[in-house]
Amino acid sequence: MKFTLSWLKDHLDTEAEVGSVAEAMTMAGLEVEAVHDPIAALAPFTVARIVSAERHPNADRLQVCQVETVDGIKEIVCGAPNARAGLTTIYAPIGAFVPGLGVTLVEKPVRGVVSHGMLCSASELELVGDSDGILELADDLSVGTPAAGVFGAEPVIDFEVTPNRPDWLGVAGIARDLAAAGLGQLQTPSVLPVAGTFPSPITVRIAAPEMCPVFAGRLIRGVSNGPSPEWLQRRLTAIGLRSINRLVDVTNLVAYDRCRPLHVYDAAKLVGSEIVVRGGQVSEGAEGIAAGMPEHLIALDGKTYAVDPAMCVIADAGGERPIGLGGVMGGESTGCSDETTDVFVECAWFDPLVTAQTGRTLSLNSDAQYRFARGVDPAFVVPGLELATRLILDLCGGEPSEIVLAGQAPANPAGFAFDPARVGSLTGLTLDDDRIAEILTRLGFEITRGTPWTVTPPSWRRDVEGPADLVEEVARIEGYGALPSTPLPDLGAPSKGVLNPRQARVRLARRALAAMGYAEAVTWSFTKQSTAALFGGGDDALRVENPIAADLDCMRPSALPNLIEAAARNAARGHADAALFEIGPIYLDDSPTGQRTIIAGLVAPRAARHWGAAPEDALFGLKGELMALLEALGAPVGSLQLVQGQNRDWWHPGRSARLQLGPKNIMVEFGALHPRVLKALDADAPMLAFEIVLDAVPEPRGAKSKTRGPASLANLMPLTRDFAFVVEDGKAAGDLVRAVAGADKALIADVRVFDVYRGPGVAEGLKSVALEVVIQPVETTLTEAEIEALSARVVAAAAKVGATLRG
Repeated sequence: MKFTLSWLKDHLDTEAEVGSVAEAMTMAGLEVEAVHDPIAALAPFTVARIVSAERHPNADRLQVCQVETVDGIKEIVCGAPNARAGLTTIYAPIGAFVPGLGVTLVEKPVRGVVSHGMLCSASELELVGDSDGILELADDLSVGTPAAGVFGAEPVIDFEVTPNRPDWLGVAGIARDLAAAGLGQLQTPSVLPVAGTFPSPITVRIAAPEMCPVFAGRLIRGVSNGPSPEWLQRRLTAIGLRSINRLVDVTNLVAYDRCRPLHVYDAAKLVGSEIVVRGGQVSEGAEGIAAGMPEHLIALDGKTYAVDPAMCVIADAGGERPIGLGGVMGGESTGCSDETTDVFVECAWFDPLVTAQTGRTLSLNSDAQYRFARGVDPAFVVPGLELATRLILDLCGGEPSEIVLAGQAPANPAGFAFDPARVGSLTGLTLDDDRIAEILTRLGFEITRGTPWTVTPPSWRRDVEGPADLVEEVARIEGYGALPSTPLPDLGAPSKGVLNPRQARVRLARRALAAMGYAEAVTWSFTKQSTAALFGGGDDALRVENPIAADLDCMRPSALPNLIEAAARNAARGHADAALFEIGPIYLDDSPTGQRTIIAGLVAPRAARHWGAAPEDALFGLKGELMALLEALGAPVGSLQLVQGQNRDWWHPGRSARLQLGPKNIMVEFGALHPRVLKALDADAPMLAFEIVLDAVPEPRGAKSKTRGPASLANLMPLTRDFAFVVEDGKAAGDLVRAVAGADKALIADVRVFDVYRGPGVAEGLKSVALEVVIQPVETTLTEAEIEALSARVVAAAAKVGATLRG
């Protein structure tokens, strides 16, 4: 939203300069983005007068002019066809930056003649006007007069409007807030009704009141259209609008002045005497038109738009011919031109949601759509029409009809109870009741004092719904700088940190996975419903009512689909060997306990081809990294049960497993992902993954302290003993390793599998598992007898899980 300082002063009696206005707006909550000061840009330019103009000796289209300037007589080469002796124009000296050309003038010869400056056109100064030649100014202007004063240049303030404050989309609304903040006195002129002299021959019928509750209009006949006066052109041009003609410029002026969009129809181009407001229609089938085809509108921007039933349409010809999209843009068929003599002025209130969705569906944005989508003042329908009528009569003449009013405007906001003491309790501000009432009254609120007060918001403030909103308004206008500063209480004890145990474990897992070479991915908590169904989710209860995208319409039951798609995108761009992880929420149901925090990792093992031997199966590498991560998190790794064949159906049935602490506490599922799932997500197999449910990982026992315990470093050399045990072929080696490690937890430091054998010497259905047992003496060197006793305990522990010593 842009406006000039003089425009603001039409509504606000103030002596403040542009800097003070911008600062007051910022303090009142209006986010000022920029202040454009054309006065500074025009500072080098002044009025000059051509004394003589002679043809250039080396160019037929150039003239050598002797020019009277603020710097004395200057010789300037000029190519403008209207350059002539006696012409008053604008002079740019050497060193001036010309904004329309984007260049800084330097002294250089032009076809052999040095030009000591430049005579400027309107476009070179970024001004409105004919740019076929240099500017032609009034002869009574004195040489040396600053150009900024000649053209009435003034600063323009550009600020961002929040969606809940459509009243700021009019200069009058900005002035109201600044007046309440004490920058001046509000002086917005009241709107006086214009009496109609004849009944309107054009009537209005609302067939879709849910899209347009109220519609007002009137015919003005005998108007004289054409270029707008200079003051109106300057006002619109200063904020970036193009002046079109008087009728259209009036509608733009009212839209920016009072946040009241309007539209004007050339009455001579209307078919019939009735305007109908309805929803879009589709064809029922006719010659050359297929059934179900939407109707089309050629809009004022020259583009053709397909209209669906969810859009508001303005139609004539008994409601058959669309002539505009309600609240968005009018049609080309009834647009006004310089030949227009009779005009029908529309002033209506269109539903914000319908208008916003129409613009989004058609990718069509206009000033009217921008305002209606945010919700303009419904009580200003008739006053807005009266204001536009007065401006049209003043600029174009004509004779107005009586107003035609169809429908009823939405009810004004209802009043609610408000205790002024809430201001102090919520903000700490110490304000008396009279000051609170003064602020709210200046903002347009009606107050009935009692116990408590009853406060009624104005029709343009539908965002105010309760006492907390009023407290915010008071604090905003009084100034956030007035809020008291109160130090935090002294708790009398040192800080114990800001991370809870879960947050600390998340940070620990993030660092551990990054150290292993995984790259962290941050993906949406949503996915496509069909994708969620592949991973055990997709219930309607977890569908998002208003998704940000069509393929993000369901809460995710797992982080794996997002990681799979991310890895597939990397592979499509030449990075196939991906290792990704994500820590975040998943959603099993819509209950308060249905959310889980997971740590998910995914590997796409596609190493480059090499002449050497094939590397180790990546699945074992993934398992090793998973176990290292669990150990870093303090999980009871030694007590975990590895179960195969019971993973859910998105895992490969023969290459996946899960880790659990009993059947009711499943901590991890890991392994290869099912090719069927990868194909559905357009990803190439193989992909390996794990998913840890962090909520299911018990916290480590012992005192919670960041202080490290004493180092336990052995001063004796370790020794190793090898054992080969025969066990059933289907028995997991991990069970045997755990059993052996538990034979003597004080002395056995580690147990590693270094060989698995099946073949001659081992009966069918059995296998030989060779273990290396690392023994770490603690206090004294072990004797041979002690080592033998320990070996016997190892063999006995293995026997408990069905293993016998081989040979």
